[in-house]
Parts: sequence; structure tokens; C-alpha cells
Amino acid sequence: MEIELLSTKYRVKRMEEADIPEVYMLCKNNPLYYQYCPPFVTICSLKKDLTSLPKGKALKDKYYLGFYKGELLIAVMDLISGYPDAKTAFIGFFMMNQQVQGKGIGTAIITEACKYLKESGFSSVKLGYMKGNPQSESFWIKNHFQKTGVEAQTESHVIVVMQRHL
Repeated sequence: MEIELLSTKYRVKRMEEADIPEVYMLCKNNPLYYQYCPPFVTICSLKKDLTSLPKGKALKDKYYLGFYKGELLIAVMDLISGYPDAKTAFIGFFMMNQQVQGKGIGTAIITEACKYLKESGFSSVKLGYMKGNPQSESFWIKNHFQKTGVEAQTESHVIVVMQRHL
């Protein structure tokens, strides 16, 4: 995957351990997300996220990405290529910088990413959001994701699975 092609408007960078403090600052300023998906973000949890994978996937399939406007980190996305099947990409995490929320930037990023994924041969994008989080649900519905009818129960919450056909 050529990650720089995920956006024509923003610079896309593969995030590394050295970038964790910057990602942490973006995440900690979004407390609503962590109300629905505890525990609250930590440096340690973000380090784990850099390498966390679903069963059967390898690090070569994982893209933990930062989207930048100039030097400002405006969004973070965890993208898994070919999961749960070869023709599907999976967004494991997507968060916008609180300073730029509500301005259409998140929608622009998702729109462009989905366009590139389609051009790369993917037929759909899947994700999950925490049931009851109105901000997440509204954002993904606005971006043409539909509930699949599948919900996964974890120890502390329910994940609603959504999909967008490309």
C-alpha cells in the first residue's frame, strides 16, 4: 500500500514509537471517546496499539497512520489491509484532532481513503464503534457506513460492526 496516496489534501505518515507523544496529545483531548471505550489512553496503551493485530494478520498488513496539515497532526488511523478477508480493509481506530473536528476534515480523509482503497482492489471497508457513542455512530453513518447487524460483546462494552461497500 502506498500510504501517501490515501490523501491528496493531507500528508500521510506511518506512525512510529517516536510519534507516540504526539498521538497521545491528540487522543487525550478526546475524552468522549474514552467514556464509551475505557480505559483512558496512556503512552503504554498507544505503544501497544502500534503493533496490535487481529489473529492471522502480520505487521506488514498494519498501517498506523498520522494525517498532517502542515506540522499539525489532525487525525490518526489504524488500518489493517486484507481483514477479515482479502478484499476488505479494516479501520481499527480513527480519531480526529479536537481542534479541527466539525469542519468536514474527517469526512474528507475517509472519503479519500475509501477512494484509494477501491482503486487498490478492495471491495469494502469494515470497522466497529462502541455501542451508545452517538458521535461515532453519527460520523460513520454520515460517511456511508452501514450497520451489518453484527455486534460483539467484550468484557466492558458492545462493538457495533459497520461496513462501507466501495
